[in-house]
Amino acid sequence: MTPEASDDLPRNRRISRKSILKAALVASAAPLLAGGGVALARDVGSGGAPLTPTPACDDGDDPTPPQMEGPYFKPNSPLRTSLVTPSTPGIPLTVSGYMFGRACKPIAGVLLDFWQADTNGAYDMSGFAFRGHQFTDKGGAFSLTTIVAGLYPGRTRHIHVKVQAPGRPVLTTQLYFPDEPRNNTDALFDPALLMNVRSVGNGRQGTFDFVLDIAQTPNPTDPPTDPPTDPPTGTWSAGASYRAGDRVTHGGVAYRCLQAHVAMAGWEPPNVPALWERG
Repeated sequence: MTPEASDDLPRNRRISRKSILKAALVASAAPLLAGGGVALARDVGSGGAPLTPTPACDDGDDPTPPQMEGPYFKPNSPLRTSLVTPSTPGIPLTVSGYMFGRACKPIAGVLLDFWQADTNGAYDMSGFAFRGHQFTDKGGAFSLTTIVAGLYPGRTRHIHVKVQAPGRPVLTTQLYFPDEPRNNTDALFDPALLMNVRSVGNGRQGTFDFVLDIAQTPNPTDPPTDPPTDPPTGTWSAGASYRAGDRVTHGGVAYRCLQAHVAMAGWEPPNVPALWERG
């Protein structure tokens, strides 16, 4: 494995209501909140309505903690929100949620790159089964259609994800399932990364809100930043940060950026129509 710095064990966080409740889940393996699960960042709002910005997201907890990447990550996953077909074996699962900054304001255009084991606990290293990336919408929301990840020796059930806000560093972490016996024996398990999961029909629905370490002005009257009137031009380059409206050339063809992102090898403009359009 190639763990990122300080990603192999849960970080020490300030004591807060949510931290105490989540830590208690490890010992009790039972939901403690009235809603039947761990607290979500959106809990500061009501009924899923747009959040009123607050000085600190939720109750003062640190942002979503990082965890190790592990040995099964592959770059250049396909752009998609579903990792399954109607015939894919396993328990159907949807995972949805929001991306927030420190003031509980949603963040649009955040990259989420998911990968996980199949129902038998195996990772596809020759192709891209159970791998895919997407971007949060203008309201900061995301939704993933997949299956409940299988078990393999030494680990509890989990889903890997890399998260990157436009122009920001990558957060690598893992999402966990509640009420799993192996949660108590997996050295990497962190209750701060528990999803809320409920049974719906023959499947499961999970929710999780990410909080990124991004300062936000808690003034809802501040106007949004206007896009540049004269977008920069140049040759497309991996590693460069692009904003919506930026124009580049690649292979002698001009392209316009549709979503803010940090370019990666394999995301050349002709390969990712969700990010670039000709013209």
